[in-house]
Amino acid sequence: MVANWLGNKCFKVVHQKNLVYNTCWEDPRIDRQALSLGPDDSVLVITSAGCNALDYALQAPKSVHAVDMNPLQNALLELKCASIRCLTYDDFFNVFGRGYHPDWQSLYHKHVRGALTPDTRAIWDRRLDFFDGTSRRKSFYFRGTSGLFAWLVNGYLKRPAGLKEAIAELLQAESVDQQREIYQKCEINRLLWSKPLRWALRRDTTLAMLGVPRSQRNQLDQCYPGGIGGFIQDRIEAVFKTLPLRDNYFWRVYLTGSYTPDCCPEYLKEENFTELKNGLVDCVQTHTNTVEGFLTEHDQPISRFVLLDHMDWLYDRYPELLASEWQSILNRATSDARVLWRSAALAVDFVDPLMLQHNGSQVQLGDLLHYHDELASSLHARDRVHTYGSFYIADLFGHSVDERVVTRRAAGVAA
Repeated sequence: MVANWLGNKCFKVVHQKNLVYNTCWEDPRIDRQALSLGPDDSVLVITSAGCNALDYALQAPKSVHAVDMNPLQNALLELKCASIRCLTYDDFFNVFGRGYHPDWQSLYHKHVRGALTPDTRAIWDRRLDFFDGTSRRKSFYFRGTSGLFAWLVNGYLKRPAGLKEAIAELLQAESVDQQREIYQKCEINRLLWSKPLRWALRRDTTLAMLGVPRSQRNQLDQCYPGGIGGFIQDRIEAVFKTLPLRDNYFWRVYLTGSYTPDCCPEYLKEENFTELKNGLVDCVQTHTNTVEGFLTEHDQPISRFVLLDHMDWLYDRYPELLASEWQSILNRATSDARVLWRSAALAVDFVDPLMLQHNGSQVQLGDLLHYHDELASSLHARDRVHTYGSFYIADLFGHSVDERVVTRRAAGVAA
């Protein structure tokens, strides 16, 4: 109980008034295949750093609603949108690709600031050094709480002789086979996984900096050999040895503090920047609210919901809010709605049992969901981030619940 209280306290302190995520840690390449977005789709996505909201916008849906309780996360997405509208590609890439621009303060005041809302303007007026390269943590991707940890990791990589150079060689590898050869030749496993690093990865304060609540740690400690420390070590080793690093911009920016033009999110590529600037960025809207709060106030249907992993901490701390959030999703969903979510757990058992109101009756959420397990499993295996335990794709069948309940009961499954 004390450990849980301390873990939750650390998470709350870190997340309350800080920019936590400076880049998204969910792979939109697999989301694109899972969502199958069309021109009539309206998307709800939890904002995080806004990279994926812009990625979805590139598929030209009707609208993308980025929702987050943390106003700094929405302010980051609004800054990106304003910069897309107001800056040249070269300046934009320096800011959000390299992670800093030596003339940022001038660019901000002359071009970007006037395109921001007053609340967002006030946030960035106080944080100009995030992007101007004058801080000791020169890159924006070393700012925010997750960025601070990335900066500390970069400092750590310089300590064991040869480790920094081995990581740089890995990032330049032409194939997965070459990555494995480098990993073994340079003894990266021995150099990287020292006792101090393994100790740090088990601390609640460290995990809170990375955006990992105590509930996610508990899930992995209970179901994964070696607990969360073993899970992180195994997943990072899998990234280095089994997934192509040439286009893995998630780990590149984490390990170097910057992207390259060939290894970056889609919104940072010149041709896509142009598409966004020519109008696609206008479909993105930010909302500082809970998912339920936004859906209650929003009077238009939503066909795609991207919930990231936030249900992991919601079910543990506020189970009644998880049920009411899903009720709001059901109330606002189109008949062909699809929902994506991720979890630290290897399997999620807290979604299907939720009880909701549907057509005047109380039903189990599991009777409203049709899971695409094979597709989810196939995409999850190719996830470039590779730090989630599981990935879910489910269609919300609001009009076929009675038939599904009958089928489940006939099969001997409690409804």
